[in-house]
Amino acid sequence: IHRKRLMEVTNAPVNKKRVRDAEATQKRIMAAAKKEFAKNGLGGARVDVIAEQASANKRMIYHYFESKETLFQRVLEEAYGDIRAAEQKLELDHLDPRAALEKLVRFTWKYYLANPEFITLVNSENLHKAKHLKNSEVIHTLSRKFINMVGTLLQRGVDEGVFRADIDPVQLNITIAAINYYYLTNRFTGSIIFERNLMATDALDNRITFNIETIMRLVCKTP
Repeated sequence: IHRKRLMEVTNAPVNKKRVRDAEATQKRIMAAAKKEFAKNGLGGARVDVIAEQASANKRMIYHYFESKETLFQRVLEEAYGDIRAAEQKLELDHLDPRAALEKLVRFTWKYYLANPEFITLVNSENLHKAKHLKNSEVIHTLSRKFINMVGTLLQRGVDEGVFRADIDPVQLNITIAAINYYYLTNRFTGSIIFERNLMATDALDNRITFNIETIMRLVCKTP
């Protein structure tokens, strides 16, 4: 009995350390993978580069994530999880509907600006026809929660007489994403075609103002 207790006491800290080391290694791999996938897409990303940047080895990557495809899916799930978590922190329910809608549009714009890798990861997954997300319950759960949040916001606006009653929360989300997303993904060609620096401070300020006005005119009874 005494020997058994001694072994339990002796092994406990070691086991906890192994768990912490494993979690830390996986976090490093995920962070390195996110950068590599965002830079080169799934097809161009190299596992050996991810391993080197994560101070790990390829065997560890395959041990924790099974394949490059699975690792890519995990990175996508984490990327969507990050933006959905940030949206929940906006606490839109505490604002009047118009202010809440403006805050959501402004947040989306700022998030895309601050997290360009999110856009490139989404672009990469679209090239693969979303095959990594089709069977991801994580993504489905996150999306339903977000759509419910937007739907609740819209209904509050309808109840208060400020929003139109025929707005689909899915269509609204697509439009908010699109008017922010397109500007940034086409900023290089757009700057040439329209002969202006689309990433200049005043241009960015003008764009978010235009985006907010566009959404308000779409949703509000009286913009």
